[in-house]
Amino acid sequence: TCSLFRSPKGFPKLKNDTFLRAARGEETEHTPVWCMRQAGRYLPEFRETRASQDFFATCRSPKLCCELTLQPLRRFPLDAAIIFSDILVVPQALGMEVVMVPGKGPTFTEPLKEVEDLLKLRQKVDVTAELGYVFQAITLTRHSLEGKVPLIGFSGAPWTLMSYMIEGGGSTTMAKAKSWLYRHPEASHRLLRLLADVIIDYLVGQVAAGAQALQLFESHAGHLGPELFEDFALPYIRDIAQAVKSKLKEEALPLVPMIIFAKDAHYALRDLAHAGYEVVGLDWTIRPQEARAQIGKHVTLQGNLDPCALYAPKEKIGELVKKMLESFGTQRYIANLGHGLYPDMNPEHVGAFVEAVHAHSRHINKH
Repeated sequence: TCSLFRSPKGFPKLKNDTFLRAARGEETEHTPVWCMRQAGRYLPEFRETRASQDFFATCRSPKLCCELTLQPLRRFPLDAAIIFSDILVVPQALGMEVVMVPGKGPTFTEPLKEVEDLLKLRQKVDVTAELGYVFQAITLTRHSLEGKVPLIGFSGAPWTLMSYMIEGGGSTTMAKAKSWLYRHPEASHRLLRLLADVIIDYLVGQVAAGAQALQLFESHAGHLGPELFEDFALPYIRDIAQAVKSKLKEEALPLVPMIIFAKDAHYALRDLAHAGYEVVGLDWTIRPQEARAQIGKHVTLQGNLDPCALYAPKEKIGELVKKMLESFGTQRYIANLGHGLYPDMNPEHVGAFVEAVHAHSRHINKH
């Protein structure tokens, strides 16, 4: 239950810190596991809770976000919860209108077309005023979790958000957004800097509200090649980690582990390993051994089962998980999918995935 109750003594004591230990590189008895989009449409209870609500209205309701965050944990022995929200709340905080169009997905009513359109964006964002509803959802959920598992907060990364703001929605080529990088590099950097500054305050605010880890989603990294990534994505990814950590220190807030997930960015794994994050998330298109070789032993890896593997029979899921654990090793590793769960997946197969990670990692650790 998610009542807006605040305990005067702060948050309940954490009972299962396996995910945080793995993120920090400490030894764990089993490999922790959680799933991107674990609070999602594949759960009938999620569809029921969300049925009558506008998507972004749901995001703005702390009680509903709390309920949706907790749903997967009632079903599966996951080692972490991730707050139910959306990466596009940041462009909304900058004054852009985003609506969820059924069958099409998130759509910007007025995407950025010309460089002059940048002037329409809020140049100074008070994140508490604009995104306080996310902070409330985090605080409420942290209490409602009763210390069961840690709570992860997140944000989209600047390039991914910029590409949505210019494309106006999803795109297979990102040609409009990428044309800005080639035609208007200075304006692109202005926009990316503005986004990075908001994201930094937003992530620090999430920790102040109770988030115990943070994930930065560079979901559209695969549309960039090594050069564009190095110019327009990596500097901001680095800067966000550094600035968030120094602000957390300044404000005497906990230094929480940070995860960078740059989808399809194998070309940048070495750089990402040195970008200031405790954890690097991987999609399913890279071999675990290759990722480990490039990233080294001082960063935890997270990933990377192909989400479509969950369509396989349960026994097969178990075999794939075992192979994945043997490839990554059970330590300095957080099991996850290489992308989010899809709406038509069978919850029982998600359960099989989670249980296989725990069973096989315990077995490997014993032997």
